[in-house]
Amino acid sequence: MSNSTSPSPVLSVRNLRREFENGAVAVQDLSFEVCAGEVVGLLGANGAGKTTAMSIILGLMTATSGSVRVFGMDPIRDRVAILRRCNFASAYTDLPSNLYVWQNLTVFGRIYGVKDIAARIDELLSLFEITHLKNRVTGHLSAGEGTRLQLCKALLNQPSLLMLDEPTASLDPDIADKVRKILRRVQQESGLAILYTSHNMRDIEEVCDRVLFMHKGRVAAEGSPREIVERFKQASMEDVFIRIVRDGDIESAA
Repeated sequence: MSNSTSPSPVLSVRNLRREFENGAVAVQDLSFEVCAGEVVGLLGANGAGKTTAMSIILGLMTATSGSVRVFGMDPIRDRVAILRRCNFASAYTDLPSNLYVWQNLTVFGRIYGVKDIAARIDELLSLFEITHLKNRVTGHLSAGEGTRLQLCKALLNQPSLLMLDEPTASLDPDIADKVRKILRRVQQESGLAILYTSHNMRDIEEVCDRVLFMHKGRVAAEGSPREIVERFKQASMEDVFIRIVRDGDIESAA
């Protein structure tokens, strides 16, 4: 999506670097864009720099050098304006455990300025098939139920940019398949951009338009899932992932 007719990127990352005080470099010279209506998968083994990159994009961490622009704005200086138009869900974060499900969603709905919050909550609970959990205490949900609640929260404000970290973790195969289809349908209907990290290669193959494979803090391979599989001469994205991680050198693996 880099031709002259492409829309302005929703997310633009340029020459991003993050170095810690101990000298460890988590992200180095990372550059990519995500345009409206595009689902981009950010892949890599543990320690490849995905979480650090996502934290910088969300404004939770500052970069050593380079730049990030979300809707053309700076994620630190313009944090509030950006958060009104984007959202985030991770299987590894928890919502307040002492609130009922409907209370949690109501609180976040108010934070995001959602109109007719009650109707929007009912719509999303139905979409993810957890209406029966509406009056359940959040801390009593199973891991899979909590994951679906996180996704409801992430879609409350009908974001233009959605960042997802392992959105099918803890889900059984049937529910994971439903969630993938829901996310793809919502994305296609609304035209939102999604930055998607996952170790579930079926997620990547079914949901993502383009893949950025991070290795040692850089994007070392980029293309559609099919293009990546063909480049590495493997049968699937899972085989590509295993090959790269085990070889330790992405260039020799290709």
